[in-house]
Amino acid sequence: MPLVEDTFFLDPNFQGTLQSQIQQIVASAILAGRLQAGEKLPSSRKLAEHLGISRITVTLAYHELVADDYIKSVGRSGYYVSETAPMVPLPAIKGEMRKDTVDWSKAVQRDFTGGKTVKKNYDWRSYPYPFMYGQPDPDLFNQASWRLCAMQALGKKEFDSLTSDYAEQDDPELINFIARHTLPRRGILARPEQILVTVGAQNALWMAAQILLNEGRSAAYENPGYHGIREILRHTGCTQHPVEIDDQGLPPDMLPRDINALFITPSHQCPTTTTMPMDRRRELLRLANERNFLIVEDDYEFEMSFLKAPSPALKSLDEDGRVIYVGSFSKSLFPGLRLGYLVGSEPFIEQARALRLASLRHPPGYMQRTTAYFLGLGHYDAMIKRMRGVYQKRRQVTAQALEKTEMKVAGRASFGGSGFWVEAPKRVDTEVLRHRLANNGVLIEAGNPFFAGEDSPRNFFRLAYSSISSERIPEGIRRISQAIKEY
Repeated sequence: MPLVEDTFFLDPNFQGTLQSQIQQIVASAILAGRLQAGEKLPSSRKLAEHLGISRITVTLAYHELVADDYIKSVGRSGYYVSETAPMVPLPAIKGEMRKDTVDWSKAVQRDFTGGKTVKKNYDWRSYPYPFMYGQPDPDLFNQASWRLCAMQALGKKEFDSLTSDYAEQDDPELINFIARHTLPRRGILARPEQILVTVGAQNALWMAAQILLNEGRSAAYENPGYHGIREILRHTGCTQHPVEIDDQGLPPDMLPRDINALFITPSHQCPTTTTMPMDRRRELLRLANERNFLIVEDDYEFEMSFLKAPSPALKSLDEDGRVIYVGSFSKSLFPGLRLGYLVGSEPFIEQARALRLASLRHPPGYMQRTTAYFLGLGHYDAMIKRMRGVYQKRRQVTAQALEKTEMKVAGRASFGGSGFWVEAPKRVDTEVLRHRLANNGVLIEAGNPFFAGEDSPRNFFRLAYSSISSERIPEGIRRISQAIKEY
């Protein structure tokens, strides 16, 4: 029947169950006015046959739609669109849209380009050899426990945490876990007043830069380093000083004398994975006190410590309040979570809290409470323990496979991590290599975006093992090596 053919079809890329997809299809058609009040829907049997799915799936979806008053069930007749269903009438459209007369070159006062960034393949799961950094392995994530925590956060007892406007505050249970469990593992002691939840580490870095810098100030950062920091600093108007790193991270004696802030990843340098030794950390703190600058420490992957215990965070050595600490749950749980946190002296956190209130108020309370349950009930630590074991094996397999190639590991994390920083022969442009490998089922991250300047090296790339099984790693690396030989 035309109604079935024109309105109901399944999207193979839909992120959810078949039941929820059918609910969304029907509800969207009603909201858009494609299905009108009183219009009959196909029977559960006919729709199930048309879509090639179980009839009970369609029936359950229809029942949910009845409960939400989108459709109604009429005995011995079938399902119809409810007369009281929510509808959003479409505006009258007369002809084509008129020509845009705004001079956007003058209207836009800031150029938000995103800068030089790593290209992501969002369909990476469809590739057989995805060496993609920061992407979750569905076989390692505890979906069942997360679902239970989410359901608990949706419960009647949690109505306030689900629906309330926290304004400038955060979920007290999440703050309590960060203060009592997460930070002490990094040697950091902080009161709740010194902690602020953010929309991921990126948001935390942005707020720190906005508070500390302006056109009259200057900041230093690692080169190569996290590519997002350059764009963050550009929009403050500050003077930027990229500092070349070596095999031990950023050399303190290479810092410019007159800087106001330093952005750094000492425990797991991005992207080389190098761990800064303790003597350099102490020297950085000495210089910060002597020259009166602040340090923003991005400690993004300390949980993946399976070779040995991680070094104490730079913040744990700070006795003068000069280090602002940035942490993230998005890296260890899943990037779509977008939850991180700032730790610093109260005057700084007060400013960050006010800035967050003015821009986004607070991260969703429901996500904060769900995460608090997942952490507090022990699911997080159990999952991290499992991930460490799996990552250790994958790291060993990756290292052994790389040894058989002409590629050079240019950075090694002393305590673990989830990937390698790799140097290809100088003739290789890894952005070109990335495109060629993608056509052969292999995904890598070209390394040029991590370098400041236009004349930076193009023969580096990041090879992560967080999203690929141990069994597929050797063949994937063989394909990379073959592509380099044929370059």
